[in-house]
Amino acid sequence: MTTAEGWTTAVRERLALGRLLPLGAAADGAWITERAARTVLDGAAAAVRGVVPGELRIGPAEETTEETAERTTDETIGVTEAFAVPPSGLPPGPLRISAEFGAVAGRPLPELSGELREALRAAAEDGLGLVVAAVDLRVTDLLDSAPPPSGPTAPPPGRPSPATDDPAALAALRVEGVAGVTDALGPPVALTPGRVRIELAVTAGHRPLDVARAVRNAVTAATREATAVTVLISELR
Repeated sequence: MTTAEGWTTAVRERLALGRLLPLGAAADGAWITERAARTVLDGAAAAVRGVVPGELRIGPAEETTEETAERTTDETIGVTEAFAVPPSGLPPGPLRISAEFGAVAGRPLPELSGELREALRAAAEDGLGLVVAAVDLRVTDLLDSAPPPSGPTAPPPGRPSPATDDPAALAALRVEGVAGVTDALGPPVALTPGRVRIELAVTAGHRPLDVARAVRNAVTAATREATAVTVLISELR
């Protein structure tokens, strides 16, 4: 592989991850890739009877209530400087899920849409730890019958976990739910004065926000000079 081909491949891999979505509150200092989040949400949509999932996007909520805005502002004060928003990351705050889907005949559309909306919200909030302000749905097809099953889609192959003896990485690897450290977004551990940024994969079935919080506590204890630990979750394994 030439140098140019290597750069092209690296750029494609980085773009495939999508944006970094904030997990929890600003004080959590945690982000997850959009691709990893979509994997969970697509699975939740496919489990709703009568739904054929289509394109799904996750982005910042364009509109928030006054109460949500006040809560977000209060949570952000004093932590935005400690937890700098990573490149391609969205700042902490509520998100909007926009999903397209095909509806199979046999169920009232309002009932179907309501179940899908709740399934996506539950998967995002309870399954991942995202803060969701709205779920927008768009019906793209009305189908007489469901298409034949295509079989389970294999997840994209993850990058092999890099070897490291960094104390922060070793502390993170001892946390339940951590599948390994990763380097899809940069080095597994990035150090700046008073700050540590660690990138990792989470074992499927574990709530990423809970794992990120546990990792932050473990890394803080292992590197006491760090006043802020940012956790980036690149994939679910």
